[in-house]
Amino acid sequence: MDGHDLVRSVKSMGSVGGVRAAWRSWRGDSWAPALRHPELARVPGQVVGAEPGPGGGVVRFARSALRIRVAVGGAVFWAWDGAGGLPSYGLPGTEPAPDPRAQLEPGTDGGWQVVSERLTVSVSREGAVELRTPGGVPLRREEPPRWWEAAGGGPARWVQRSRLPADARFFGVGGPVSGPRPRDGTYPLGEADREGEGTPGRRDGAGGAPMPVQFVVSDAGTHLVFYDCTGSGRMTVREGEEGAGSGHDRPGGSEVRMDGGPLRCWAVAGTPARVLRGWTALTGAPALPPAWALGPQLAVAGPVDAREVRRIVAGHRDRGMPLSALHLVGERGGLGGMVPGPPDGVELVSLASELRAQGVRLLVSGSAPPPSPSGEGHAAAGADPGPVAGRSLVGRAPAETVSSVPGPRERPFHLRTPVRAGARRYGGARSDGAAEGWPGLRAALATVIGLGLCGVPYAAPDIDAFEESESPELYLRRLQLGAYLPLFRIRAGGRARGGGGCGLGEEVRAHALAALAERERLGPYFVTLAHMARLTGAPYVRPVWWEAPGDRALRECEDAFLLGDGLLVAPVWEPGTVRRTVRLPRGRWYDTATGRSYEGPGRVTVEAPLSRIAVLARAGAVIPVRGADGGPEMEVWAPRRGRRGGGVLVRSAVTAPGKPLLERFRTRWEDGRVVVEREGHDGSVPYPVRVRGD
Repeated sequence: MDGHDLVRSVKSMGSVGGVRAAWRSWRGDSWAPALRHPELARVPGQVVGAEPGPGGGVVRFARSALRIRVAVGGAVFWAWDGAGGLPSYGLPGTEPAPDPRAQLEPGTDGGWQVVSERLTVSVSREGAVELRTPGGVPLRREEPPRWWEAAGGGPARWVQRSRLPADARFFGVGGPVSGPRPRDGTYPLGEADREGEGTPGRRDGAGGAPMPVQFVVSDAGTHLVFYDCTGSGRMTVREGEEGAGSGHDRPGGSEVRMDGGPLRCWAVAGTPARVLRGWTALTGAPALPPAWALGPQLAVAGPVDAREVRRIVAGHRDRGMPLSALHLVGERGGLGGMVPGPPDGVELVSLASELRAQGVRLLVSGSAPPPSPSGEGHAAAGADPGPVAGRSLVGRAPAETVSSVPGPRERPFHLRTPVRAGARRYGGARSDGAAEGWPGLRAALATVIGLGLCGVPYAAPDIDAFEESESPELYLRRLQLGAYLPLFRIRAGGRARGGGGCGLGEEVRAHALAALAERERLGPYFVTLAHMARLTGAPYVRPVWWEAPGDRALRECEDAFLLGDGLLVAPVWEPGTVRRTVRLPRGRWYDTATGRSYEGPGRVTVEAPLSRIAVLARAGAVIPVRGADGGPEMEVWAPRRGRRGGGVLVRSAVTAPGKPLLERFRTRWEDGRVVVEREGHDGSVPYPVRVRGD
C-alpha cells in the first residue's frame, strides 16, 4: 500500500475510523528490516486457468500459481510460485504420496476446489484459500498473499493473513508463550529471535523461537497448519470474540510475515488425536527418550571437576533423593570448565561409566548447527557422537544441544532449544521462555501443552534452583508441577551442588522428596506414554478438552491438564492455596490421595495441601506404576458399575531400538468385584494388581 492506496482507502471508508484503519494497514504492510533496494509489491491477481494433477492440481493466476495436493492420510499441501514440498526441515526427506481420489474441479464464483475425505480446499478468483469441513463449515481462510520483491533481485519477503471463526482458540504456536495460552501476541520466527525479542514477559534470549505451527480448536473442528519456511519473520495471532460490540462476531486471525523463502503450507484436520496422528505421519515419529531421561535430572552450571560431580551424586544418594541424570551445562560445560575433548574427553567417559554403574547418566551440553533441510543432522537417532564438543550458549545458540555420553547399544539423548518442526525426530525440547515467579507456572504448562500439540511431546522448562525461587512455597509448587511433566530437570544451586537439597527446610525437603518419589513411582507410566507418543503422536501432557474439543467450558480451562488417558493433574498456581476448584471432563474421577470420587462434567473442589497437588484418576483406568520390588504393578481405579475401563503397559527396553511390546488390560465389574484381564493371554495378569476406588 503506497500513499495513493492510503488516500483511496480513506475515501472508501469515509470516516475517522477508516483513516486509522488504513494507517494501521499501511504501517503493517510496511514492516520490514532495512532495505538496500526499492521493492515491487505483488499479489496473485485474477485466476486465469487450472491444470488438474495427482491429488489436486495447479491454479494459475495473472501473477502467480498455486499448487494444491492432498496426500494419502488426509494432509493438505499448498504452495505459491511453483514451490515444492522439499527440501524441508519438517519432512523426513520424502513427500507423502498424493491421494488419487482427490481431484481439482471448478468451484463457485469462478474459483476452484479440491474435495478430500477430511477437508475441502476452495480457491477464490483472487487467490484466497479456504479450508472447510466435509460438511462445508469453514475452519480458516487464507487471504490472497502479498510479496515484496527487491528491484535488484534476491529473496522476496511475504505476508499471509488468515481469518478464523470467532470462537477459534489457539492452543499451540510451536514455542514458548508468556501467558496461560497464546492469545493476542506477536511471536518471532527463526533468526528473528536470536536476541530474545518478541514475547512479552520472557527472560531475554531464553526459550528460542516458536515454530510456524498453529494448533486451532473451534466449534467447527480442530486443525493444524504448518507454514514450512525457515527464514526470519513474525507470527501474530489474534483470537476473535462472539457478539463483540454491537452484537456482531469479530473473527479471529493470524498473520505470518517472512523475510524470504517459499510460501507453502501443510494442514491436517480432524479430532485432536487424528490431527496429531496425521502430523506424525507427515513429519516423522518423535524420538523415543531413554528410560533414564524420564526420571529426575539435575543440571549443574559452571565448571566442575570429577570430585565435585561425585560429591553431588553422593549427596543425593545419602539424602534419599532419586537422580537419573546429571547435566554439565554453562559457559563452557565440562570438567574443569574445559570444552570436552582430550584429555577431558577420556576423563568424561571414565566418569560416565562410573556413574552409570550407580544408575546415573552423565550429560554434557554444547552447540551445533541445525539439521540440514533434508532433515538429517548431527543428532540423528541411533548415532553415537560421544561427548559433545562445543560451547554451550543456553538460549542463544542456534540449536543448543545436550547429549549423553552413551554406552554400548544405547541411544544418545538429545535436548534442543530452540526446536524446528521435524527436530522432534532426534530428541526433545528444553524451553525456558516462561515468565518468572508464580505467573511462570502457568506459562510453563502452556508451553509444554503447546509444544505437545505441535508435535514435540518430550519437553519442559527447567525448574529453578531453590536459591533462585521467590519463596520455598514457590519452589515446592514448581517442583510438584514438574514431577508430572515429561522432562523433569532441576537446576542445581550452590547448596544443592554441595549435596542435594541441603538448603531446604525440613518440611519443604520432605515434601520435595515426596514429589521425587512419586515421579519414580510413575516411571512405568511415563515409559508407556513415551512409546504411545512415538506410535500415535499423542503427547504425554494433554489439555483437558483432548477427548471433547467441542466442550467450550473445557476449552477455556487452562489450570489443569491430562497426563495420558488416565490422570488429571491440577497444580497450584497461587501462594497460600490449600484447596482449589477443578473442572472435570465427563465421567467419574478419583482423588488419588484420598480415594474420594467426583462426577464430571462440572467443577469440584479438591484438597491441595502444601505436601502435594491434586491428582485425579479416571474411573476404569489401569495405571502401570513401580512396585515396592522395583517391578511393574497395575494400579487399577474401579470403573463405574456397568462400565468398563482399561490401560496399556509397554515393558520393552527403551534404551535399545526395537518394536515395543504393548500389553493391553481391561477392567469390569463381575459378581460384586473388579476384574482385571490382559488381552490375548487367557486374561491372566502376571503383575501385582492393586484395585482402588471400589
